[in-house]
Amino acid sequence: MSDYSWRSRFDFAERVPPCPATSQYYIHRTTMSTCLAARLQTFFPSLTRSAVNRALQRPPPPPRGNISTPEQFLKAIGRSSDTKLSPESWEELWQTNGYALKKAGLGVRDRRYIMWSMEKFRQGENPVDFAYAPTPAKKVRGRGPAVQNGKRLRSRRHR
Repeated sequence: MSDYSWRSRFDFAERVPPCPATSQYYIHRTTMSTCLAARLQTFFPSLTRSAVNRALQRPPPPPRGNISTPEQFLKAIGRSSDTKLSPESWEELWQTNGYALKKAGLGVRDRRYIMWSMEKFRQGENPVDFAYAPTPAKKVRGRGPAVQNGKRLRSRRHR
C-alpha cells in the first residue's frame, strides 16, 4: 500500500504546468473545464466564436466605374436603399455590419439585401448585373380562392 497511496494518485498535478486561467498546480474538477477551455483556445482560435466586427478587418473595395460615393452605390443597388441608409463616407459604408444596419432601423430583408450587395461589389461584380427588384406582395393569401377562372372549386374526394 505504500507505493500506491492517496498522494501518489494525485502526484500528476505537480508535473502538469499551471493552468493559465487559475495559475494553480492542483487542478480541481471545477477549474478543470476553464483550464481546458483556455488551452483549447490557443490551439484552435479559428474554431471559437467571437463578437468581432469582421467588416472592420477587411479593407474597403476601391470605387469602380461610375460608383465613387456611398449614395451612388446605394442608388445603384436599388430598392430605395439610398433613402434608408445615409453613410458619411466610403469607408463608413464598408465598415457597417448587420447590427449597425439594425440600429439604423432597417428591416431584415433590407439589411440582408444591402449586406449581400456589398459582398457582391467586394467580389468585383457590377451592381447593374446583380441588383434586382423585390418580390411583389402576394395578391391572394391562404390556399387560394374558392372561385378561380370563373369556376367554383370543389373537393375532389369521393362522397
